[in-house]
Amino acid sequence: MPLFDFQCRACGREFEALVRPGHGPACPACSSQDLEQKPSTFAVSSSERRSAIARKTTEKAAQKGAQENASRAAAEARHRNEDH
Repeated sequence: MPLFDFQCRACGREFEALVRPGHGPACPACSSQDLEQKPSTFAVSSSERRSAIARKTTEKAAQKGAQENASRAAAEARHRNEDH
């Protein structure tokens, strides 16, 4: 049984799954079978893997920063609109 890496198109979760012939994998988070097969980590060179991890970490940090900035801006707007 080969081990493959997948990303769920429905919820975005990445996971590994053993794939048996005739049995398609499903996402462990949402049970969707709409999956994208990713290159296995052992098939990617270590420098490529490090770059991919760094890129993913940067993207997540940027998303979190944008969410924090939006919530801070909303709190500031509420404060400005309060009667003092």
